[in-house]
Amino acid sequence: MPERPLVEIFETVRLESPVLVLALDGWIDAAGAVRDVRQQLMAGDPGRRIARFDTDRLLDHRARRPTLHLVDGVSRRMEWPSIDLFLLESTSDNDVLVLHGPEPDHEWRAFSDAVLDLCQDLGVQMVVGLGAYPAAVPHTRPTRLACTAGSPEMAGRLDFLTATLEVPAGVQAVIEMATSTAGIASTGLWAQVPHYLAASSYPPAALALLNGLGELTGVSFPDGPLAESALATLARLDDLVARNPEHLTMLEKLESAYDDLYDLRGQLPDGEQLAAELERYLRNHGDS
Repeated sequence: MPERPLVEIFETVRLESPVLVLALDGWIDAAGAVRDVRQQLMAGDPGRRIARFDTDRLLDHRARRPTLHLVDGVSRRMEWPSIDLFLLESTSDNDVLVLHGPEPDHEWRAFSDAVLDLCQDLGVQMVVGLGAYPAAVPHTRPTRLACTAGSPEMAGRLDFLTATLEVPAGVQAVIEMATSTAGIASTGLWAQVPHYLAASSYPPAALALLNGLGELTGVSFPDGPLAESALATLARLDDLVARNPEHLTMLEKLESAYDDLYDLRGQLPDGEQLAAELERYLRNHGDS
């Protein structure tokens, strides 16, 4: 019996200079910033499903189990996790595609090849992966964006933080390299989340990612409630920290390190006490 194709195409479309946004669950997403961006991108109108990947081949269902819907004890429906490619409704000169769902457990190379084939068939001009990671930065400063790029030429075009290091890779990095090798501009965009807020919701990071995505692609994305939520979150945090002189001292050290742009990790304060109180505060205010 022949193996089922890895991807099923639902609709053949003609697109205008499309951009592909990678927003897969399971990779590094401190404070759920990527989740919040994805929800904002697909708010109201989820767009049109263009393709779906075979999750029986890609996922470990014991780790990501399907959901059984019961009604009065009767099994009515089984909902399986899915990895889908959507075309968003857009009024800009660039169409926007979003690939979302759980990060595959298996067949990363085959998955990356299938995404590359879709990019080439659809004429994708740029691929942007999204992520967020905890960093020794204060909430009182603008969220910094870091980047990875598939080529030196692409890195030279980006006005974001860069670094030289070796780190574990996600499947988005595999796609980034594959598409870049094929001549498609590709990058990863990462928001730095204050380390003491990594387990909480932090809308300023999501807003920074959304704005950075717009800057990279030239597409204007509405920020919906993110801007208001970001301001409210920062005001609550400022109010909390102002009540404790020790927290103010720790925050000032983080601000100094941020402003100096030096690697002062060895001198940074221990944020565990501040983290515990801030997270408790956020939970008590319904923002956990």
